[in-house]
Amino acid sequence: MSAKEFELNCTVRTDLGKGASRRLRRLDNNIPAVLYGGSEDPVSLTIAHKDIIKATENEAFFSHIITLNVDKKKQKAVIKALQRHPAKPFIMHADFQRVSDNEEITVNVPIHFLNEDKCVGVKLGGGSILKTLNEIEIVCFPKDLPEYIEVDMIELDIGEAVHLSDIALPEGVTSVALSHGDEDSDLSVATVQAPRAEVAEEEGAPEAPANDTDDAEDDSEKED
Repeated sequence: MSAKEFELNCTVRTDLGKGASRRLRRLDNNIPAVLYGGSEDPVSLTIAHKDIIKATENEAFFSHIITLNVDKKKQKAVIKALQRHPAKPFIMHADFQRVSDNEEITVNVPIHFLNEDKCVGVKLGGGSILKTLNEIEIVCFPKDLPEYIEVDMIELDIGEAVHLSDIALPEGVTSVALSHGDEDSDLSVATVQAPRAEVAEEEGAPEAPANDTDDAEDDSEKED
């Protein structure tokens, strides 16, 4: 399966409920899923676990248009939610949203950080990079959906940060957070921190005695 071609074979599920879902997983090694959105009603689906687990191994699966083959009918969709088992490498449920070529979609796209080892603050300053976001929520038409967003760290020095507004998004792509227009929406993506030794030194530096001058004045008064 290539990065740009994701297809999953599905069947319409009529046996609904928690008991039916458990039987799907335990007896048939399938998972329940739902397809919703657009002008059509939601449809409950069944997908082979081995197929979806293989697809999710590729990061691009989460930011690509997926083709669902539902009983010989092809449906374009994006993955909106994935429920995993809390302790086992098992997918429990998947939510898909229908996609139309002439309607915008909202998708979380992963961030790829470039030149981390060549970053000025890391290479010359001995600092480290603190990542506060690993994906960006965007709005775009399906044809403009990027596989990932690149953030180049090479020029950042100690104490400097990359914010959403610093990132050049592809044409036709808009940040959901920035579209809100307030100051708090310009989220920090990554910061170059000072070396730990320097931070600890600054935090533990003793304060200068506040009464040095007073003591000197007292001494001079005694001499008089």
